[in-house]
Amino acid sequence: MDFFETVRARQAIRQFTSQPVSDAHLRQILEAANRAPSAGNLQAYEIYVVKDAKIRQRLDAASGSQGPVIQAPVVLVFCAEPSRSAAKYAAKGEQLFCIQDATIACAYAQLAATALGLATVWIGAVHELEVVKEALRLKDGFWPIALLPIGYPAEAPPLQSRRALSEIVRELS
Repeated sequence: MDFFETVRARQAIRQFTSQPVSDAHLRQILEAANRAPSAGNLQAYEIYVVKDAKIRQRLDAASGSQGPVIQAPVVLVFCAEPSRSAAKYAAKGEQLFCIQDATIACAYAQLAATALGLATVWIGAVHELEVVKEALRLKDGFWPIALLPIGYPAEAPPLQSRRALSEIVRELS
Protein backbone atom coordinates (compact mmCIF):
# COMPACT_ATOMS: atom_id res chain seq x y z
CA MET A 1 0.00 0.00 0.00
CA ASP A 2 1.47 3.37 -0.92
CA PHE A 3 1.60 6.27 1.53
CA PHE A 4 -1.59 7.99 0.37
CA GLU A 5 -3.54 4.72 0.37
CA THR A 6 -2.30 4.13 3.92
CA VAL A 7 -3.47 7.56 5.03
CA ARG A 8 -6.89 7.05 3.42
CA ALA A 9 -7.22 3.54 4.94
CA ARG A 10 -6.33 4.53 8.51
CA GLN A 11 -9.34 4.66 10.76
CA ALA A 12 -10.26 3.98 14.36
CA ILE A 13 -10.98 0.30 14.94
CA ARG A 14 -12.34 -0.67 18.34
CA GLN A 15 -12.90 -4.40 17.87
CA PHE A 16 -9.92 -6.73 17.48
CA THR A 17 -9.45 -10.44 16.86
CA SER A 18 -7.30 -12.48 19.23
CA GLN A 19 -4.66 -13.08 16.53
CA PRO A 20 -1.30 -11.95 17.90
CA VAL A 21 0.79 -9.27 16.23
CA SER A 22 4.08 -10.75 15.06
CA ASP A 23 7.31 -9.54 16.58
CA ALA A 24 8.47 -8.57 13.07
CA HIS A 25 5.42 -6.34 12.54
CA LEU A 26 5.78 -4.85 16.00
CA ARG A 27 9.41 -4.04 15.30
CA GLN A 28 8.49 -2.33 12.01
CA ILE A 29 5.90 -0.22 13.83
CA LEU A 30 8.38 0.77 16.54
CA GLU A 31 11.03 1.60 13.94
CA ALA A 32 8.54 3.87 12.16
CA ALA A 33 7.73 5.62 15.44
CA ASN A 34 11.45 6.06 16.05
CA ARG A 35 11.78 7.88 12.71
CA ALA A 36 9.16 10.48 13.65
CA PRO A 37 10.38 14.07 13.80
CA SER A 38 10.94 15.59 17.21
CA ALA A 39 11.97 18.95 18.63
CA GLY A 40 15.73 19.20 18.45
CA ASN A 41 15.80 15.47 17.58
CA LEU A 42 15.61 14.83 21.32
CA GLN A 43 12.86 12.19 21.04
CA ALA A 44 11.55 13.24 24.44
CA TYR A 45 9.36 10.19 24.94
CA GLU A 46 9.44 6.48 25.65
CA ILE A 47 7.20 3.77 24.23
CA TYR A 48 5.96 0.98 26.47
CA VAL A 49 4.92 -2.26 24.74
CA VAL A 50 2.18 -3.97 26.74
CA LYS A 51 1.11 -7.51 25.92
CA ASP A 52 0.26 -8.69 29.45
CA ALA A 53 -3.53 -9.02 29.86
CA LYS A 54 -3.54 -7.90 33.51
CA ILE A 55 -1.66 -4.71 32.73
CA ARG A 56 -3.93 -4.06 29.74
CA GLN A 57 -6.96 -4.41 32.07
CA ARG A 58 -5.49 -1.78 34.39
CA LEU A 59 -4.79 0.53 31.46
CA ASP A 60 -8.34 0.02 30.19
CA ALA A 61 -9.81 0.95 33.58
CA ALA A 62 -7.57 4.03 33.73
CA SER A 63 -8.79 5.15 30.32
CA GLY A 64 -12.53 4.90 30.91
CA SER A 65 -13.09 1.19 30.21
CA GLN A 66 -13.41 1.62 26.47
CA GLY A 67 -12.66 -2.02 25.62
CA PRO A 68 -10.07 -1.92 22.81
CA VAL A 69 -7.20 -1.87 25.29
CA ILE A 70 -8.31 -5.27 26.60
CA GLN A 71 -9.18 -6.75 23.19
CA ALA A 72 -6.06 -5.79 21.26
CA PRO A 73 -3.17 -8.23 21.70
CA VAL A 74 -0.69 -5.38 22.12
CA VAL A 75 -0.94 -1.81 23.35
CA LEU A 76 1.74 0.80 22.87
CA VAL A 77 1.80 3.52 25.50
CA PHE A 78 3.53 6.73 24.46
CA CYS A 79 4.91 8.66 27.42
CA ALA A 80 6.40 12.14 27.30
CA GLU A 81 9.72 12.80 28.99
CA PRO A 82 9.50 16.50 29.91
CA SER A 83 12.96 16.74 31.48
CA ARG A 84 14.70 15.61 28.29
CA SER A 85 13.03 18.38 26.29
CA ALA A 86 13.32 20.98 29.07
CA ALA A 87 17.11 20.55 29.14
CA LYS A 88 17.26 22.25 25.76
CA TYR A 89 14.00 24.19 25.50
CA ALA A 90 13.15 25.08 29.12
CA ALA A 91 9.44 25.50 29.91
CA LYS A 92 8.33 25.24 26.26
CA GLY A 93 10.05 21.87 26.00
CA GLU A 94 8.64 20.66 29.28
CA GLN A 95 5.07 21.78 28.63
CA LEU A 96 4.69 21.34 24.87
CA PHE A 97 7.53 19.90 22.80
CA CYS A 98 7.76 16.57 24.66
CA ILE A 99 3.99 16.09 24.21
CA GLN A 100 4.27 16.88 20.51
CA ASP A 101 7.17 14.42 20.19
CA ALA A 102 5.18 11.57 21.76
CA THR A 103 2.11 12.44 19.73
CA ILE A 104 3.94 12.47 16.39
CA ALA A 105 5.63 9.16 17.21
CA CYS A 106 2.21 7.67 17.96
CA ALA A 107 0.83 8.93 14.64
CA TYR A 108 3.75 7.34 12.77
CA ALA A 109 3.06 4.06 14.60
CA GLN A 110 -0.59 4.23 13.55
CA LEU A 111 0.30 4.69 9.91
CA ALA A 112 2.88 1.90 10.01
CA ALA A 113 0.33 -0.48 11.56
CA THR A 114 -2.19 0.44 8.87
CA ALA A 115 0.37 -0.16 6.10
CA LEU A 116 0.94 -3.65 7.57
CA GLY A 117 -2.78 -4.49 7.49
CA LEU A 118 -3.23 -3.99 11.23
CA ALA A 119 -5.78 -1.82 13.00
CA THR A 120 -5.42 0.78 15.73
CA VAL A 121 -7.41 3.23 17.76
CA TRP A 122 -5.91 6.32 19.39
CA ILE A 123 -6.84 6.60 23.05
CA GLY A 124 -5.83 9.92 24.52
CA ALA A 125 -8.37 9.81 27.32
CA VAL A 126 -6.08 8.68 30.12
CA HIS A 127 -8.21 9.69 33.10
CA GLU A 128 -6.22 8.07 35.88
CA LEU A 129 -2.61 8.99 35.24
CA GLU A 130 -1.36 7.55 38.52
CA VAL A 131 -2.86 4.14 37.72
CA VAL A 132 -1.09 4.12 34.36
CA LYS A 133 2.18 5.28 35.90
CA GLU A 134 1.99 2.52 38.51
CA ALA A 135 0.93 -0.19 36.03
CA LEU A 136 3.86 0.64 33.74
CA ARG A 137 6.28 1.37 36.58
CA LEU A 138 7.08 4.70 34.93
CA LYS A 139 10.12 6.63 36.03
CA ASP A 140 9.44 9.87 37.87
CA GLY A 141 8.56 12.72 35.58
CA PHE A 142 7.18 10.64 32.70
CA TRP A 143 3.66 11.41 31.52
CA PRO A 144 1.38 9.00 29.60
CA ILE A 145 0.12 10.80 26.48
CA ALA A 146 -1.61 8.15 24.38
CA LEU A 147 -2.50 4.48 24.34
CA LEU A 148 -2.44 2.73 20.97
CA PRO A 149 -4.12 -0.68 20.88
CA ILE A 150 -2.89 -2.65 17.84
CA GLY A 151 -4.24 -5.84 16.35
CA TYR A 152 -6.17 -7.39 13.51
CA PRO A 153 -9.57 -5.81 12.93
CA ALA A 154 -12.72 -7.67 13.95
CA GLU A 155 -14.88 -4.98 12.38
CA ALA A 156 -14.94 -3.03 9.13
CA PRO A 157 -16.84 0.18 9.76
CA PRO A 158 -17.32 2.57 6.86
CA LEU A 159 -14.70 5.29 6.62
CA GLN A 160 -15.70 8.38 8.55
CA SER A 161 -16.28 11.54 6.60
CA ARG A 162 -13.85 14.38 7.10
CA ARG A 163 -14.31 18.14 7.02
CA ALA A 164 -13.93 19.67 3.59
CA LEU A 165 -10.52 21.20 2.93
CA SER A 166 -12.27 24.53 2.39
CA GLU A 167 -13.30 24.42 6.06
CA ILE A 168 -9.83 23.81 7.46
CA VAL A 169 -7.35 25.33 5.01
CA ARG A 170 -6.68 29.07 4.92
CA GLU A 171 -4.47 30.19 2.08
CA LEU A 172 -2.56 33.42 2.49
CA SER A 173 -1.11 34.90 -0.65
